[in-house]
Amino acid sequence: MNTRKIKIVKTPKVVFALCMLILLGSAGCNNILDDVENLGQYPPDKVWGSEVLANAYLTDLYASTLPSWPVNSGVYVDECGPGVITTDFITSQNGTFKYWPYSTIRRINILFQEIENGTLEDDVRNTIKGQAYFLRAWHYFKMVSYYGGVPIIKEPQDLDVDLMVGRNTTAECFDFIIEDLDAAYQLLPSRFKNENFGRIDKAAVLAFKGRVLLHKASPQFNPSNPYDNSYWQEAYAANKTAKDELNNWGYRLADTYDAIFKEEQNDEVIMATVYVNPGKTNGRQEHGVRPLSESKNSTGLDQPIWSFVEAYPMVDGKKPGESANYSYDVQTYWQNRDPRFYATIAYNGALFELGAQAERRQYTTFDLVPSTLANVDDIFGEKQTFGRTGFYCRKGIEEELPATEVETNSTDWVEIRYAEVLLNFAEAANETNKSDEAIAVLKLIRKRAGIEEGADGMYGLSADMAREELRDAILAERRIEFAFEGKRFDDLRRTRRWHLLDGTRKYGLEAFVKDEYVDAEGNLTKTDLMPEDFTYTVREVINNIPEMVVPESYYFYPLRLSDLEKNPNLEQNAAWGGTFNPEL
Repeated sequence: MNTRKIKIVKTPKVVFALCMLILLGSAGCNNILDDVENLGQYPPDKVWGSEVLANAYLTDLYASTLPSWPVNSGVYVDECGPGVITTDFITSQNGTFKYWPYSTIRRINILFQEIENGTLEDDVRNTIKGQAYFLRAWHYFKMVSYYGGVPIIKEPQDLDVDLMVGRNTTAECFDFIIEDLDAAYQLLPSRFKNENFGRIDKAAVLAFKGRVLLHKASPQFNPSNPYDNSYWQEAYAANKTAKDELNNWGYRLADTYDAIFKEEQNDEVIMATVYVNPGKTNGRQEHGVRPLSESKNSTGLDQPIWSFVEAYPMVDGKKPGESANYSYDVQTYWQNRDPRFYATIAYNGALFELGAQAERRQYTTFDLVPSTLANVDDIFGEKQTFGRTGFYCRKGIEEELPATEVETNSTDWVEIRYAEVLLNFAEAANETNKSDEAIAVLKLIRKRAGIEEGADGMYGLSADMAREELRDAILAERRIEFAFEGKRFDDLRRTRRWHLLDGTRKYGLEAFVKDEYVDAEGNLTKTDLMPEDFTYTVREVINNIPEMVVPESYYFYPLRLSDLEKNPNLEQNAAWGGTFNPEL
């Protein structure tokens, strides 16, 4: 590996911001500076000789690393709307999908350098280092998934001089990421719980390593040999290890799909960003996800589009229109669906008891605006006042919050859960000719979801799927299981299916009160309207730029022009006018 070393600079001071320390809340850092006076600047010998200050430094690194709810990322794909990707959405001149976290990586490298000169107990030092190795791997993986190979920096660089280094190959970067994850694994406990929940442990390391190697094997990095390359064996081994070890440590699927985000610290959660009220709140951005009539200050986020709603199978696991047990029609689309549909989608006429309003139903039709049943701000159709689709998202919403308190939502963001480990394993199993293992996972996921087993015990799955069919079935399962969790976007990029959305349009569902419930004067004769009291019309969302524009060049993003101008040793990606090949 050709790693570049930069001049090492001793850092005379470490700066802490108290506001950063709220990050983990109950995750072991909430009281970390309780006994520290005169917060501000501390020399290294004080920091790395104090467990309290060393953990405070680490907590600041968490704050610069941990992800949050991927709100509205579904607009980039076929999940939510009304927004679409437009022409020149991504360029080398703009900031869209740019990620260059070398200032944070520098601070991680400072930790590795300085902690060895400190006086911390071995177990404390090792646990801190283990978490830092993971955080560095996290940053590098995100960069590699964006750009391919990037400069590998292992020691603190001098901020007074430009970082004049070239890019390592993509293969070298993957090796480095795995090297850091293996180092983290050796230093961390198997599982953090209770007051330390939210910290990185062995479980998070193994689960993330499986994700990394799944990407490495994927068509994104191997377009000329997408499914028969040797990396799939690595992905299978890593994900099998993660599945088996996590099971030994007590991880499992939550009892119900709804419980994943509603029951904190349940046994499905492997890696989470913790939110606490008061303190760190509203990572979910509930104020923007709710209908505006039950919220404030924002609107229009995470609104499901019609193609996504239709993607949910029937309760017997069959696709809509293909079930022998349950008929399907647009006019009764909500009936007999996969239970995950009801846990995720709020639709016209459905119970949506926001603000703890018992029996409150969500209406999205202008027909009811003159009454007190609907608000013009919530409707979808020609007379809408905001971009709408006719649907709202339930996942992560704290329905009991009154509109005045929606920004106090404290639902944790679950970045990695056991269902992902299982489905990552299933995908790698299928590509290594172990279809039985892959199907067993799909059946387990569907059983937990509440899909009917069926007389054949297949939960709606075909028993004789070819490799390609099973590949599609796994991707379709991920689309439903991880709805509004940001996975759909990543899945379409790594499987090189994102460009298939190029030229597509987004649609919603418009509702109209049936004539039988309106008298000659136009007055409602029924107020407790149910979903079946409406007729429905699929119509395109109202958008000034209707079509998705997703060129194949988007599988690897361009480096920012300003970074290239600062460092002539950096090469631009080949699809963006440069010479660097980001593939393996």
